[in-house]
Amino acid sequence: MIKGVNHQVVEVNRPGCEYFEKVLFFVKPEYASLSEKKINEKANSIAINTGSPPRSRKGRKRVYSVFSPLIWALFGAVAAVIVIKGFGL
Repeated sequence: MIKGVNHQVVEVNRPGCEYFEKVLFFVKPEYASLSEKKINEKANSIAINTGSPPRSRKGRKRVYSVFSPLIWALFGAVAAVIVIKGFGL
């Protein structure tokens, strides 16, 4: 365990996830008096049980930005047909 100026920090190397090489946990002051072994066990448990990071939403946004103008154009065309047929033009 590494002791900082105001916080205790637990560093977990190789947390069992291919995306991360190191995880840092900042111990809450009210739990700083617990044994170092118990804090390290909890930190390792959390690091091991944590899965991969969530997928990026960038792909979904890109698809929406491509199809959005097409959807609005289709909506405008349908509205124009309804108006034209409604007024008998």
